[in-house]
Amino acid sequence: MTLAETTVFEALESNVRGYCRAWPTVFDTARGSWLTDENGKDYLDFFAGAGALNYGHNNPVLKQALIDYMIGDGITHGLDMSTAAKRRLLETIRDLLLVPRGLDYKVQFPGPTGANAVEAALKLARKVTGRTTVLNFTNGFHGMTLGALSVTGNAAKRAGAGVPLVHATPMPYDGFLPGDDDFAWMRRALDDNSSGLDKPAAVIVETVQGEGGINVARAEWLRTLAELCSARGILLIVDDVQMGCGRTGPFFSFETAGITPDIVVLSKSIGGYGLPMALVLMRSELDQWAPGEHNGTFRGNNAAFVTGETALRHYWSDNRLELATLAKGERIHAHLTALTEAFDGISTRGRGLVQGLVFEDASQAGKVCNIAFELGLLVETSGSTDEVVKLLPPLTVTEEEIGHGLGILTRAVEIVRDAH
Repeated sequence: MTLAETTVFEALESNVRGYCRAWPTVFDTARGSWLTDENGKDYLDFFAGAGALNYGHNNPVLKQALIDYMIGDGITHGLDMSTAAKRRLLETIRDLLLVPRGLDYKVQFPGPTGANAVEAALKLARKVTGRTTVLNFTNGFHGMTLGALSVTGNAAKRAGAGVPLVHATPMPYDGFLPGDDDFAWMRRALDDNSSGLDKPAAVIVETVQGEGGINVARAEWLRTLAELCSARGILLIVDDVQMGCGRTGPFFSFETAGITPDIVVLSKSIGGYGLPMALVLMRSELDQWAPGEHNGTFRGNNAAFVTGETALRHYWSDNRLELATLAKGERIHAHLTALTEAFDGISTRGRGLVQGLVFEDASQAGKVCNIAFELGLLVETSGSTDEVVKLLPPLTVTEEEIGHGLGILTRAVEIVRDAH
């Protein structure tokens, strides 16, 4: 950065800014899996907009669809009016996502963020059931608005609310506690009238906890959770904001567990091009909203409807992207496993194209990310103590780019470990 550029960011932009502190440069252009700063330096992106760019930066297929739509004076802002772009998106969701999977969901367009979709899901669950409590899980993350924060585990993020976060009760996520029965306490608390736990309206869960540290729930754990909820009349909400849209392989991250959630929330990559859009999918009988009961000025981002529909048709008309994502994930996992065998105090976990390198010494994860940036790779940390180096490349990343990125990551790990 020049002095003038540094001054304007520091002088005018709020202290709340975060990523620019970890990656201190001014980015100018981007394409595919790469960003370029104003000095012409290229950075391989294993961050992908925190999962909002599953199809890469400025994907040419999506960009052309957007350009054509805008040149034709297509509607950009439409609230919840019926538009041709929305109709095409809904038809595509029905034909490519819902019908092939036997999912009887209605589609809601909330405000265009994952947090707003979570807020809508929580409100709907409470409205339908007439109950207030929601069960969430340790290390879960669901957004930064008050309702979403109430079901988020991270203490620092919760503290930012500034008010009590109520009507939510945390339960242990898969592997959080030792022992074989992860649901012993939940069952006992739900079924014992003296436990002090009110019957909840819903349970909200991520199948893979991204912000929480790449914690992967087993398929059998998810099935048990779904059965537990169904048997007690509790709605199951799956937060697929980051892990949906193919991040773990199949379009919905819960598919491999063979469960059907009552409510699903999507955002991030559902807009395809990085344009804001969110969806709430709910079983038809749960669609008990009154008109306008949950609304928002920007719930009709028609530009995102266009790129979202194009992405679905281009990438999800067959299973090629799913299979490629799984294969790429296996390659990355194998490489990370080799690193864990070469260096003590490191482990790995992940699924599909969300993979993590876990450091017993949490400070080393941040150092690895800093050195990776200097070497031209963008990765961030996650986990309760930022102990995980989180790899989240675009699903369209090439094999050559994977090799290049893993090479930089390996070098960064070597430098950090050699310094100790």
